[in-house]
Amino acid sequence: MLFHYHFWTPYVEETEKFYLENGFRISQRIGKYNGDFQAFNPPLTWDDFRGKKILLRIIEVRKGAVNITFGFGKKIMFDHIGFLVSEEEQGNICENAAKMNWEVDKGERRTFITTPYNFRIELQVNEDAIDSLTDNIKIEELKLETKMKGLNNDLSILFNKPINSIISEVGDEVTIKEALIKGFLSSNIVDPNGVRISNNT
Repeated sequence: MLFHYHFWTPYVEETEKFYLENGFRISQRIGKYNGDFQAFNPPLTWDDFRGKKILLRIIEVRKGAVNITFGFGKKIMFDHIGFLVSEEEQGNICENAAKMNWEVDKGERRTFITTPYNFRIELQVNEDAIDSLTDNIKIEELKLETKMKGLNNDLSILFNKPINSIISEVGDEVTIKEALIKGFLSSNIVDPNGVRISNNT
């Protein structure tokens, strides 16, 4: 199940505000301050740490079965999408990735697969990465722009089935152009990183 995407962005505060205004909650903020990684989680607000030189590496917002993360970058850059899978599915997908000569980085909490399309795929087996599977709030579809053809076919090989939640088109950059998120409060609205978001409610 597609549940996640991640961007690097100079618009960290604006991105957090955008998703908060659309019904998401902040589950964590991790930043580097005085050389150490520290948590700046709620109930802290931006006004509590705005004057400090903090490099925010990850902010995680959640709603239902949707988990979106972003961290500071000098320019907007799409990094990865994430799928919630079973341990058996994860093993099979990693085997397929190895056959495709795609790099697999297996960690304790999650596994990343590096694609030749200049973005990564996260495989997550822990259901605590989302808030709920039962309230029908989910990412139904992502439209990705890539610089080369073949993504949908390669995803079918990787997952051993068609991945209908991903639509790809060839263009000048690598990014998410559109997201269809069931349960999103607004529709036909663009987030600070250029993702146009619609809902079907």
